[in-house]
Amino acid sequence: MTDMPRVKRRKMGRAGEDVSILGYGCMRFPRKRGGIDMAKTEAQILSGIERGINYFDTAYIYPGSEKALGSILAGGWRDKVNIATKLPVPSIKRREDMDAIFDIQAERLRTGHIDYYLIHNITSFAEWEGLKALGATEFIEGLLKSGRIRHIGFSSHGNLMDFKRIVDDYPWEFCQIQFNYIDENFQAGRAGLEYASQRGLGVIAMEPLRGGMLTGRMPAAARRLIDGFAVRRTPAEWALRWVWGHEGISLLLSGMNAMEQVAENTRIASEAEAHSLTAEELELISRLRDAFREATKVGCTGCAYCMPCPQGVNIPQCFAQYNNRAMFGGIQPYIEYAMYLDGFGGRPPSRASACVKCGACEAKCPQKLPIMECLEETAAAMEKKYLSGLVRLGRKIVYHGLG
Repeated sequence: MTDMPRVKRRKMGRAGEDVSILGYGCMRFPRKRGGIDMAKTEAQILSGIERGINYFDTAYIYPGSEKALGSILAGGWRDKVNIATKLPVPSIKRREDMDAIFDIQAERLRTGHIDYYLIHNITSFAEWEGLKALGATEFIEGLLKSGRIRHIGFSSHGNLMDFKRIVDDYPWEFCQIQFNYIDENFQAGRAGLEYASQRGLGVIAMEPLRGGMLTGRMPAAARRLIDGFAVRRTPAEWALRWVWGHEGISLLLSGMNAMEQVAENTRIASEAEAHSLTAEELELISRLRDAFREATKVGCTGCAYCMPCPQGVNIPQCFAQYNNRAMFGGIQPYIEYAMYLDGFGGRPPSRASACVKCGACEAKCPQKLPIMECLEETAAAMEKKYLSGLVRLGRKIVYHGLG
């Protein structure tokens, strides 16, 4: 098709390469009878490549994803795209684990090299220090020297303070953060984006649609704002254009699993530019953000000044998932609460119910929130025993059943 839109490209920071501003997130491939639907997945991936996508993001812990991607790209497409995958931090107990996992990933992906390799979800600077003590920097540098990886980065769902320390501690070429118009100041947020970009890192935005939440069940007030605006765009288009409006973003990841999503997202990515939203359009985004926030339970900004909690409670993440439940409904906030806070991957549990009401957090909160009371509400609303059981089962499958 001669009129097929072509995805725009931007530089990936100091890596210096042009990457498609739309990256293909490979966590949510179409499913069929409990596995990946290879026919649909291949058709969608090849359609994305045809439209200009040249960055595909997978991970060791995405069940079946690496193997499926490797199989599809082996059909003559490997050299036309960049593969990104990730080292799972919770699975690393010793230096040898890093080498063993990388060898498995290369075999699954049917490739002699990984273009963009990430340390997956470093949650704190202390966790990064622990990885270094196990030999992470030697592992990285050996792979770079041998050519088995071409560029090194990390992803993080941690707070801004830890994020900055991690950025400054190693010559990373790129990083990956959660970034959307709701989470502008959550986790690393805009401040982290600007900090990393100014230091030469390419910045990848994950969760630009909040796992689909910004396109699905929105607060009624937000839906009315979109429906009543003069410029007609889908909720997804507003969210994606807002992220691409930040020039420090090298690309955003979208976990597409339908051909219609590939078509719409590539069309938007063929038009989007930095700083392209008008003042009126940015005002709409601001009002949408307010509509979401008005539906929240706790006015936490995610600044993490309340941290660390003496009992190990991840206060910002507890409130984030409680607010997600209020704003979006559905089962996903419960699952994410259990995944992030119930000791997934061997990390210590950090759920709200561990609060002993010592008050240390409230003394440090710049918003003067009644944190102890809010944690009690969060625990009552979010800690579903059956979901914790599912996560424990999933942990066993992911970390002991993959090979």
